[in-house]
Amino acid sequence: MKKLFLFVILFIASINVFSQDQKLNELIEKKFEDLEHRLDILEKGIDDIQWFNRVGDIAFIDKVYIVGPPRANVKNPTAMGAKNPLKFWNYVFIPRNIDRNKKYPLILLPHGGVHANFTTYHTHIIRELITQGYIVAAPEYRGSTGYGKSFYQTIDYGGLEIEDNNAARDYMVENYDFVDKERVGIMGWSHGGLIALMDIFNHPEDYKVCFAGVPVSDLVARMGYHENDYRELFSASYHIGKTVNQNVEEYRKRSPVNQVHKLKTPLLIHTTTNDDDVNVLEVEHLIRALKAEGKKFEYEIFNDAPGGHSFDRIDIKNAKEIRLKIYKFVGEYLTPTNPFKSIKDFEKAGYK
Repeated sequence: MKKLFLFVILFIASINVFSQDQKLNELIEKKFEDLEHRLDILEKGIDDIQWFNRVGDIAFIDKVYIVGPPRANVKNPTAMGAKNPLKFWNYVFIPRNIDRNKKYPLILLPHGGVHANFTTYHTHIIRELITQGYIVAAPEYRGSTGYGKSFYQTIDYGGLEIEDNNAARDYMVENYDFVDKERVGIMGWSHGGLIALMDIFNHPEDYKVCFAGVPVSDLVARMGYHENDYRELFSASYHIGKTVNQNVEEYRKRSPVNQVHKLKTPLLIHTTTNDDDVNVLEVEHLIRALKAEGKKFEYEIFNDAPGGHSFDRIDIKNAKEIRLKIYKFVGEYLTPTNPFKSIKDFEKAGYK
């Protein structure tokens, strides 16, 4: 009896120790998570300074605070301010040599990533667009990193972030007299490609042309071949809140492959067979769906292009040749003042 009593006491004590250890581990994890967000804010501030060093010689650069729709998931929808529009930042790049009495085409350039932000990784693309005479807007839509934990958790992948991007388009048209509202295009790679597609599906009257590079196209398929850590970004309580198995229709609703019937905008799609992020099968699903709907569009599937997921964004000659195809397609509809016509034109942007 005494042994049994002693065993019970030790068992209860071990539970208490385990519980305390668990709480300690949760506290440590939270501290590291908070630190990660603080480091993201620091990194974002440093990168913002870099924009002026890398592009300031040819572009006026601004970062404006604008609004999109209210948050999708609010714990207390009746709380004060719960229905207020969500505030977010939007990068603006304007060529220094423009004549402000004339009209210029606008490119929307949403960044990629489930949680990421618009960084100087895009320097060469911004320089190339500015050199051709485009004004560029790059929204830091809900869920972007570098703005703290609270903003990070406003993520709505394939949902209201689409409307944030379109709000950036509306802001540019409404606030800059030299932006031609009849010449607005959108370009995006990876998740930015998904946003570009969903925006032309939802707002066809707002965009004259679209380029979607290696676009995330089929979230149901994507959840199947990615690892569990990736899936958890979507099923998190502050995001979709359910797995694809628990709510397949929600994931279908957020997938371009299931919205192709809405296409009215001239569209170019690029992908490569060796993409190590957006498997080529996703984009093939998109292409087949568009064909099945009888939609007119252009596409190219590259075979093991150097660079994989980033094959047409890097600085090598092959990538520039592919970007030239993109610029020619987009330029046909937006008619910039100095369109690139050959690979030599890349020198104008500062590349030799």
